[in-house]
Amino acid sequence: MKLYLYGHEFHYEMENLCRLFFHRQKIEVLENCRDMAPEEDGALTLAAPDGAGGLDLLVRTRVGAYRGEGRDHTTADAPLQEAERRLGVLLFRQLSEACGIRPRWGILTGVRPVKLLRSLTGRFGEQEAARIFREDYLVSEEKLRLSLVTMRNEGALLARSRPDSCSIYVSIPFCPTRCAYCSFVSSSVEKTAKLIPQYVELLCREIEKAGQAVRDCGLRVDSVYFGGGTPTAISAEQLAALIASVHAHFDLSHCMEFTVEAGRPDTVTREKLDVLREGGVTRISINPQTLSDDVLRRIGRRHTTRQTLDAFRLARDCGMGNINMDLIAGLPGDTVSRFAASLDGVLALQPESVTVHTLSLKRSAQIFQDGVGEPEGEAAAEMLAYASSRLTESGFQPYYLYRQSRMVGNLENVGWCKPGFESPYNVFIMDESQTILACGAGAATKLCRPGENHIERVFNFKFPYEYISRFQEVLERKDRVREFYERSNGTVCPLS
Repeated sequence: MKLYLYGHEFHYEMENLCRLFFHRQKIEVLENCRDMAPEEDGALTLAAPDGAGGLDLLVRTRVGAYRGEGRDHTTADAPLQEAERRLGVLLFRQLSEACGIRPRWGILTGVRPVKLLRSLTGRFGEQEAARIFREDYLVSEEKLRLSLVTMRNEGALLARSRPDSCSIYVSIPFCPTRCAYCSFVSSSVEKTAKLIPQYVELLCREIEKAGQAVRDCGLRVDSVYFGGGTPTAISAEQLAALIASVHAHFDLSHCMEFTVEAGRPDTVTREKLDVLREGGVTRISINPQTLSDDVLRRIGRRHTTRQTLDAFRLARDCGMGNINMDLIAGLPGDTVSRFAASLDGVLALQPESVTVHTLSLKRSAQIFQDGVGEPEGEAAAEMLAYASSRLTESGFQPYYLYRQSRMVGNLENVGWCKPGFESPYNVFIMDESQTILACGAGAATKLCRPGENHIERVFNFKFPYEYISRFQEVLERKDRVREFYERSNGTVCPLS
C-alpha cells in the first residue's frame, strides 16, 4: 500500500489510518507527490492553498477495483489540526468503502481516547464532547458509551491525585519464556539467569536514588507498581530485597496501591506469595490470557489451565484479597466460544478485576514474523462484546482504557474491576497527569508539570546487560528529576 502526501506534513496520522485497514502490509510513504503511480493500490492526500488563507483538501484512493475521491475545505481561521482531521475523515471513509469494514474507533488512532474525551469535556461539556467523538471523529456509539463510562469512573481516582503526587514503577524484565505475541523488552530466565543477581543489586541502588529524588522534591507516593516481564520470575529472596528497598527509601504512608505482577502462573509459589504479603503488597495480577490449553501452546505459554487455577487458589490461601486476571481477545486458534469459556472460567474464580486485552500484532512479535493467522476483526469484536456484557452483569465496571497500534479489529484494552478495586497506577499512567518515577531496564520516567499538559521523559537503557554495564549513567539520569522540579517550582531542591 502506497501513501502519497502533498502540501502537508500529516505523515504520522495518515499512515496510521492506512494501517487500520492494511495492518499486515508495509505502508510506503511518498512525499511531495501530486498523483499516484498508475495501477498500484494507494491513497493520495493533498492540501493546497485556496488563495484566501484556507486550504483545499483532496483524497483519492485506489484499492483493487475500487476508485474513490473526496474533497473538503478549511477556512483561514481554522487551526492546522482541522485540516488534518478533515483529510483523515476523507481517507477513512474511502478506505472503509474499499475494504468493506468500518473500524469502531473512527479516525482516532491514539493510545488514550479517554484522555482526549476528558479534555474535550473540560472545554465544551460532556454533551458537546460526545458529539465531537461521534460526528467529527466518527467513533461508534458503542465505543463512545464505553469511553464515557470509563471517563466517569476514572474521575474519582484522578481527584485524589495532588500536584505533588507521584507513582513508582519498578521494571523486572525477565520471563520464564517469551510469549509469541510479546513485543516488550524482556529476557528469558533461561538465557539471562547469570545477570539477575547483579541486576537486582543495581536496581536496589537505583530505587535508593529515586527515593532521594522524591524526598528532595517534596513528592508524595500514591502507588507502587512492579511490572515486567514477570516480576515473580526471579527468586523469593530477590523479590524480598527489592520490596525492602522500596520500603527503605520511600514514605508509603499515603500509598493507595502496591501491585506486583505475577503474570505467569508457572512462577507463582507459596514462598513468593508470602514475601509479597509480608512486604505489604496489596494487589497482584495472575494472567492466564486464555483458559484453552491448545491456545496456550500456540502462543508459547509453557503453563496449563490447571496451573492457572492452582496459582489463583494458592494466592487466595496466602491471603491475597485483590487479584487481577488478564485475558487476550484475538489469539491465534481462539474462537468466540472458547474466549467466552475462558472468561466464564475466570469469573468463576471471583477475581477483583479482569483486564481484557486485544491482540496487538507488533512487528517484533513472533506471531507477526511467522504470519500465524489470527481471528478476524469481527470475531475479536464479538469477544469484547461478550466480555462487556458478561462483566457488567457480574458487577464489574470499566475504569481504564487504552489502545495500541496494529490491534486486531482496531479495538482496545479495558481494565474492569469491582467497585473499590481500581488500580490507581493504571489510571494515573493512562491520564498522564502524574509523575511516574521508573526504575530498571526498559523503564521510562515521565515527569509531569502540575496543572499543565507538559511531559518530559527520561529513558533507562532497554536491555539488562546495557543497564548493568552503563549503570552510572542510569543514576546520573535520575538527577533530571530534581532539575525538572526546580524549573517547575522556581526553587532549588535541597541537595542530598
